[in-house]
Amino acid sequence: MIIGDFHKLVNDFFDHVKKNNIRLYNEFSLQHELGIFLRATFPGYFVEFERNVSFFGITSPTVKKEIDIVIYNADKSEKCAIELKYPRNGQHPEEMYAFVLDVKFMEQMKANGFETHVLTLVEDPKFFSTGSKLSGIYSSFRVSPNVIPNKVYKPTGVSKGRKSISLSKSYSFNWISASWSDGDKLPNEDQRYYCITL
Repeated sequence: MIIGDFHKLVNDFFDHVKKNNIRLYNEFSLQHELGIFLRATFPGYFVEFERNVSFFGITSPTVKKEIDIVIYNADKSEKCAIELKYPRNGQHPEEMYAFVLDVKFMEQMKANGFETHVLTLVEDPKFFSTGSKLSGIYSSFRVSPNVIPNKVYKPTGVSKGRKSISLSKSYSFNWISASWSDGDKLPNEDQRYYCITL
């Protein structure tokens, strides 16, 4: 494995962000700052963004075509895929469904020989705190213990013939307080993340 303990690496990354007063202000900034950190951490590997799956010879259908961050060696015998989410515009149920889609994509990459990880960062409590909606997709993210089941239905849209995502198994995770600042405010309890290694 290239990364191994992804939880420790992410914790080290947020410590680095805080120590160096790095601004994380959207998903693009998270992707690039994490990529820079990974290049310094794994100097013998290529660290690239938005690589199309076809670059790795994958021709089977996948739910997405581009990997947020990929790490690989020269002959591609070692390769790692990381999917990121950092939603900033509400749309809580749709974003939760997108979180699950990232897990599905990483399952597909794992089946193609990748080490795979998911990192989701949020600062809106409606993603993780208990509220009026605690059933369906909301229960996976708002009710502890947090578990993404092996079948998740799209929470919005028409109920007849609703879209769904089927996973090979369920995935447990924990929301963790993030120790970082976006430069405009101090870290607070509403900034949380979770990691899943598949």
